[in-house]
Amino acid sequence: MPHFLADPEFWVLVAAIVFVAVVWKPGSRAIVSSLDERGRRIGAELGEAQSLREEAERLLADYQRRQSEAIAEAEAIVGHARAEAERITAQAARDLAQSLERRQRLAEERIAQAEAKALADIRTAAVDIAIAAAGEVIAGGLDDQRRAGLIDSAIAILPQGLH
Repeated sequence: MPHFLADPEFWVLVAAIVFVAVVWKPGSRAIVSSLDERGRRIGAELGEAQSLREEAERLLADYQRRQSEAIAEAEAIVGHARAEAERITAQAARDLAQSLERRQRLAEERIAQAEAKALADIRTAAVDIAIAAAGEVIAGGLDDQRRAGLIDSAIAILPQGLH
C-alpha cells in the first residue's frame, strides 16, 4: 500500500477536493444564475434609461422648437405692431394736415365774408350819404357854389361814416 494513502493530510485534501467539487457545481450555478439575473436587470435598467434619455431629448427638441416658434411669433407680432403704429401715425398726420387745411380754408372764407360784408356796409353807407346829400341839394334849391360845397362836405365825412 502506498504511503500517501496512510497520510491523514492526503485524506483531508481528497475530502476538501470532493467537498469543493460537490459544492462547486450547484454553487457555481447559483452564482452564475444570480449574476445572469443581475446582468438582465442592469440591461433592462440601461434600456429603460436609454429610452428615457431619448424621450427627454425628444421633449427638449420639441420645447426648443416651440420656443423658437414662440420667439418667431412674438417677433412677427412686434413687427406687425410697429407697422400698425407707423400706419396709424401716418394716418393721424394726414388727418391733422387735412383738419388744419379745412380750418385754414374756413378762416379764409370767414375773412372773405367779413371783407365782403365790410364792402357792402361801405357801399350802403356811401349810398346813404349820397342820397342824403342829393336830398339836401334837391330840397334846398341851392346855387351851384352851395351845392358843390355840400357835395365836398359829404365826401369829406364819407370816411367817418365808413368806420
